[in-house]
Amino acid sequence: MGAHTTSDDPTRYRIASEVEAWQAKDPIKRLRILLEREGIADEAYLAEVDAEAAREAGHLRERVLEMPDPDPLSMFDNVYPTGSPLLDQQRDTFARYLDSFATSGADHAGTVAGGH
Repeated sequence: MGAHTTSDDPTRYRIASEVEAWQAKDPIKRLRILLEREGIADEAYLAEVDAEAAREAGHLRERVLEMPDPDPLSMFDNVYPTGSPLLDQQRDTFARYLDSFATSGADHAGTVAGGH
């Protein structure tokens, strides 16, 4: 329910009462309240769950950051199951754009020619 990006200002398009209404519908918060009310979980258990979730999220971020960057042209892969002439044109235009920055001899022509 926060901003979409760090440069976003949701107060430009959301009023406070709308945010409050949706916060009351937050399924995680509602489940926590139910678990506590029914005596299924207490604050200590939920704090432990929160800590474990934070650790797992940290591990996931580390693994994602260690992944190699994908080829920029791969964003055109699997958009349509049988391809699209317009998408092929956009891929070619973007490949030329990327190649205009090439300074080390690396280019994306093989990717485009290979149809990926």
